[in-house]
Amino acid sequence: MAANDDLKALVRTIPDFPKPGIQFRDITTLLLDPRGLAETVRRLAALHQGEIDLVAGIEARGFIFGAAVARELGCGLLLVRKDGKLPGTTIGEDYALEYGTGRIILHDDAVVPGQRVLLIDDLIATGGTARAAVRLVRKAGGQVSAAAFVIDLPDLGGGDALRSDGVEVNALIAFGGH
Repeated sequence: MAANDDLKALVRTIPDFPKPGIQFRDITTLLLDPRGLAETVRRLAALHQGEIDLVAGIEARGFIFGAAVARELGCGLLLVRKDGKLPGTTIGEDYALEYGTGRIILHDDAVVPGQRVLLIDDLIATGGTARAAVRLVRKAGGQVSAAAFVIDLPDLGGGDALRSDGVEVNALIAFGGH
């Protein structure tokens, strides 16, 4: 059995969602499995022992894995939120969507300059949101040198785009196609 095939088997594929031709990789089935969830968190954390000060979780599923990995590593959790979701003074970063733009934010005082930050999300596809999160954390003074994902869709190029931004990319599972 290849590494992480046990976790891959827990991810459900839903064809033609949200539109025809898309193979949606549904992590809710992995989250429902206590051993699978625990192993996912353990394996994500094991990739980054001793290298980081903060884990940055991208809204929303990145919060699930980010919080658990932060606890496992004994560091804090930085919430990367959608625009309008945080009180107080924030900084933001825009990014391109298929039709339009999105914006993510964090509190302007959430990162101590120089802190080493690990970016976490459930899935990397085109990389637009993850790349914006890297820019945002760097704008706040953090050092993002690594990102970890449960799932990579390498055919969509997001991992390569992050690597071109100087970020080490790790994923536990890869699915070909879209």
